[in-house]
Amino acid sequence: MTLHKILKYVALVLSLIGIVFLVRILIADDGSIVASADAQESLITPFLWLAYITLLIIIVMVALFVVKGLFRGNIKTTLISIGAFVLVIGIAYVLTDGNEVQLKDGGTLSASGSHWVSAGLGMFYILGTIAVGAMFLSGVKKLIK
Repeated sequence: MTLHKILKYVALVLSLIGIVFLVRILIADDGSIVASADAQESLITPFLWLAYITLLIIIVMVALFVVKGLFRGNIKTTLISIGAFVLVIGIAYVLTDGNEVQLKDGGTLSASGSHWVSAGLGMFYILGTIAVGAMFLSGVKKLIK
C-alpha cells in the first residue's frame, strides 16, 4: 500500500470524525453551549483536539518530506536559499525600529515585540517586491525572445 493511499484513508477518517463532531455542535442549542461550561467541554473540546491532531500530522509529514527532499536534492541550493532568507530577516530587522505600543484592550506591546512585528512587515514587503520583480523580468525576457 503506497503512502498516498494511507494518507487518503487517514484524511477520510479524520474528515468523518470531524463531521460527527460538527453535527453534534450544530444540533446543540447555542444558548446552552454559551451558558454551560460542561457543554463547551463535551462539544467543543473534542473538535479542537481533532484540529490539533490534524495539525500535528500535517507538521510531521511536512517535516518528513522536507528532510527527505533535502537529502535527495541539492543541499547546497537549499542552504543558499535558507541563508538568503536569514539575510532578508536581518535586513528587515535592521531597517525597522520598535516603540512601545498601547493596545486597544489596555495592554502594552513591548518595544521588542513591536520591532519584530515591524521586521515581519518589512520582510513581507521585501519578499513581495522581489516576487513582483522576478515576474516582471520573466515577462520582459519572454517579450525579448
